[in-house]
Amino acid sequence: MLREYIDKIKPKFEKGGKFEKLHSTFEAFESFLFVPNTVTRRGTHIRDAGDMKRSMTVVILAVMPALLFGMWNVGYQNGVATEVTRTIFENFWFGFLRVLPIIIVSYVVGLSIEFGVAQARGHEVNEGFLVSGILIPLVVPVDIPLWMVAVATAFSVVFAKEIFGGTGMNIWNPALIVRAFLFFAYPSEISGDKVWISGVREEGVKLVDGFSGATPLSEVAAGHLPTASLSDMFFGFIPGCVGETSTLAILLGAAVLIITGIGSWRIMLSVFAGGASIGLLFNAIGGNVTMEVPFYYHFVMGGFAFGAIFMATDPVSAAHTNTGKYIYGFLIGLLAVLIRVLNPAYPEGMMLAILLMNTFAPLIDHYVVQANINRRLKRVPNS
Repeated sequence: MLREYIDKIKPKFEKGGKFEKLHSTFEAFESFLFVPNTVTRRGTHIRDAGDMKRSMTVVILAVMPALLFGMWNVGYQNGVATEVTRTIFENFWFGFLRVLPIIIVSYVVGLSIEFGVAQARGHEVNEGFLVSGILIPLVVPVDIPLWMVAVATAFSVVFAKEIFGGTGMNIWNPALIVRAFLFFAYPSEISGDKVWISGVREEGVKLVDGFSGATPLSEVAAGHLPTASLSDMFFGFIPGCVGETSTLAILLGAAVLIITGIGSWRIMLSVFAGGASIGLLFNAIGGNVTMEVPFYYHFVMGGFAFGAIFMATDPVSAAHTNTGKYIYGFLIGLLAVLIRVLNPAYPEGMMLAILLMNTFAPLIDHYVVQANINRRLKRVPNS
């Protein structure tokens, strides 16, 4: 019935129809509900059942464990800070009510701009922001003001995506640009201790004596080992961004991406290899707490795992050649730990490491391809 209704009203949105100016918007909703019936008509293409919409859907499903656990952890951390005992469901509901507005603002602002730009250009609306819209709430503090989320999302979509030509043409990961914008424009709202715990900055809220809200990374930057155990950091019972606390939930998402072939296991593996390499070197040198922190602690602190699985593997902004993926991922892991250790003023180095390597990814691919061409030329005997 839905298909028949859409086919009935479709002529009104095509050229010459009453609502032809809204063709891009209509096409976006139609392709969201049904797989488009268009096919390639010229050139050589590989034809299969995959399309961008299905790829985006898989990524959204993969991020669900981190999102759902993050919602529960928001309620749990608030309970720890205020000595309020809740059931598992009550913790989840508390977090759900605080994370949902961020998700709504992210999608409303981002999709509004994308629809508007598509209408102005007469282009189809791409599905790329379906993933960015869910990643943005996962990489910001739960107490971030909603108007800041709106401003940062608008900046990211316009200046990091549409200005380059839209989905598939952007140089940097849009969700990370949101975080970078917030970090440099409103540093007090995305750094410190209390921003990671929902509600503790509200007046009249009674906190546990000695409560700090410090994340494991900020504790290391302050010169002492994390108070949380390794298991707590792995399972995610720590303060932090909504989707970055539980390494276990993130790894479940990684399994989905690898099994479906959507995410590059080469990049994921090399990010951890790069982090382990520089971490072991610092462990061998020693000298201060940041250098002596066991290298594997970096994997479960901050956004290292989340960045390696969901950000570094962005197929648009990452390296495309297989060899390039190893180099690209290795340098991300190396730079992330390097920034954490040598720059205590900015303990979370994953964001800057990924954005920096996004910039150099095309150059890495260029040299990998050129090296392959040179090897092939050497096989040809001189005539």
